[in-house]
Amino acid sequence: MSHLNVTTVRCEALFASALQRSQSPTPTQVRQAIMWTVRDLGSQGCAERVAQEFGDHPETAVARMRWARQLVAEAFAPARRDQTRHAYPLAA
Repeated sequence: MSHLNVTTVRCEALFASALQRSQSPTPTQVRQAIMWTVRDLGSQGCAERVAQEFGDHPETAVARMRWARQLVAEAFAPARRDQTRHAYPLAA
């Protein structure tokens, strides 16, 4: 039995989704597209769609996967803590 990596499934789902680069999707749209695609195809179906596209259209599939990986990283990035320092030093 193979271990599924959540990031890999997300990237494959976004790749297999109808979302397009030209739409300039927001992180919310990316997360929704992934959710709907996994719901419709399942994780195995997403992987199959990616494999088919890499076999049929490798020249465009590479660029789409790069795009998907970038958007997944942005959409699921951990929230950054405010790293600003206090204007006034704390009393010692």
